[in-house]
Amino acid sequence: MRLRPKGLFVEDAEYFNMVYGPDERDQIGGLVDIYAPDQTPESVKSNPSILRDAELIMSGWGPPQLDESFLSAAPNLRVFFYAGGSVRGVVTKAFWDRDIQITSAYAANAVSVAEFTLSQIIFCLKQGWYYVLNSKKYKRYIPRVPMAGCFGSTVGIISLGMIGRCVCNWLKQFDVNVVVYDPFADESVASELEIELCSLEEVFRRADVVSLHTPLIEETTGMIGGEHFALMKENASFINTARGAVIREEEMVDVIRKRPDLHFVLDVTHPEPPEPDSPLYKLPNVILTPHVAGCMDRECLRMAQYMIDELKRYLQGKPLKWGISQEQIAILA
Repeated sequence: MRLRPKGLFVEDAEYFNMVYGPDERDQIGGLVDIYAPDQTPESVKSNPSILRDAELIMSGWGPPQLDESFLSAAPNLRVFFYAGGSVRGVVTKAFWDRDIQITSAYAANAVSVAEFTLSQIIFCLKQGWYYVLNSKKYKRYIPRVPMAGCFGSTVGIISLGMIGRCVCNWLKQFDVNVVVYDPFADESVASELEIELCSLEEVFRRADVVSLHTPLIEETTGMIGGEHFALMKENASFINTARGAVIREEEMVDVIRKRPDLHFVLDVTHPEPPEPDSPLYKLPNVILTPHVAGCMDRECLRMAQYMIDELKRYLQGKPLKWGISQEQIAILA
């Protein structure tokens, strides 16, 4: 019988108990010899010898960067478990040059983002923010306006990563049409998700609500600009839970000023948070939330559970369900 592998927890001290709670730590402790107290990226830099015996590392938000210096100090490292989302800021060329596996709880985080997105899609289809914001402004119930509702309306999704796919699957429960822009998707995906693929411009032109789920990479930076928002239907809404830099923000603000009928639900901005003098704080048809769509508080334990399940697969010699390859990095949101 194999001895328990040696492992460490390495993450930002702020998140020590947020992602890996007592129950999750007990489960991991029953499977792994955690041979030292919790470490941070700073503590392992000051004492790299502590990494020498680690076969695996359990990490979360505020992870170490897996660069040449870190990897040289961890010659026995075989797998890195990241209870977070994207690993773009974690891996380096030096990491991919070594035979080390990495797995992420991006799918767990995707559930929370998709839940937030679905709530906002339905609320926006009912013109919810129009009534909330204006009843407060005028201190009375305001006249009803035409609304799309959840019967026969059109929802636009931009990009079919884990989150976009999840949202599309959940939208099957509703009597809505779903149009999607994703240059990597084909008709087999469209059939599976019961969606219609179309151009980016068509998504903005046809949808009553547009929801953005595009990963931020070089090719997508500034992908959406004023010309897209100007195409939106009267009383339509836009939701961004992806990354603010996918949008050319100044152009978006110009359209927001010209189109008070539109509503913009922005969980992410660029920069984040917005500068103190940003017009986003003042524009009456903008709803700002401070990057809360992903896992928060108790939801973070879901990410830990995904990594515990991955740890069990690793110990059983099974393929990792959420393992990430170098090729996947570019398409994961």
